[in-house]
Amino acid sequence: MMTEREQLEESVAYLSEIFGTQVADIALILGSGLGQFGEELSETIAIPYKEIPYFPVSTAPGHTGKLLTGDLGGRHIICMQGRFHHYEGYSMQTIAYPIKVLKLLGVKYLILTNAAGCLNEKWQPGDLMVISDHIKLQAESPLTGQQQDGLLGPRFFDMSNAYDAELRKYAREIASRQHIAIKEGVYQYFTGPNFETPAEIRAARLLGADAVGMSTVPEAITAAYLGLRTLGLSCLTNMGAGMTKKAIDGNDVLETSMKVKDTFTAYMKQLVTEWPR
Repeated sequence: MMTEREQLEESVAYLSEIFGTQVADIALILGSGLGQFGEELSETIAIPYKEIPYFPVSTAPGHTGKLLTGDLGGRHIICMQGRFHHYEGYSMQTIAYPIKVLKLLGVKYLILTNAAGCLNEKWQPGDLMVISDHIKLQAESPLTGQQQDGLLGPRFFDMSNAYDAELRKYAREIASRQHIAIKEGVYQYFTGPNFETPAEIRAARLLGADAVGMSTVPEAITAAYLGLRTLGLSCLTNMGAGMTKKAIDGNDVLETSMKVKDTFTAYMKQLVTEWPR
């Protein structure tokens, strides 16, 4: 049986042969309904996940399932159009695998985006939120398992700046210039695929969460382990269960994402184009 090290080497060799020598130092993971941003790239190379050795395949609605590389405003970047979730049946370790591949491809910065439920009564669906921190109460970590002799990172690692403070400040500055009243808050992770109960939402609010979702946190933990500087952005698509009389519908989540796609795309274009060098 191949070790993870051997699998990673094969994945990276396959992608490096296609991508060539040009290195992308920024990678974006595009969440539910937000994949359109990838269409903004020029000189694009697109590879379906199913063609990449040992890569998982996206099965969630709104996740195209392609790895893109191309140029945007003079910056060479990688985009994952779609991600992987624990509720799809993937282990936490499998969710971590693509982040490790990105690191070995030369990525230094990771931008994580998602669609999330809003818990802050002062905000509303359609708002964008910079993630300042997260809450994860599930026991399993994407780094659980035998350590591979420091292949990519240390056994124990700090999480106090998992969502890079300087990048958060930069993200707020770009939003201000575009006259976007961006929010900043704490994201709480639930595994799904069911939406949270009203009692769980009340508990999350008491813990200090401003948004909830079913992704991002396993990737952020892996990024911290790898030493990647990470920025997290949420598109708030609905109010949490019990905060309104309306039942939560997955179609509404995608519909709200589509309504803000132009604002999100314009914001992300400027964010990446002016990204600190």
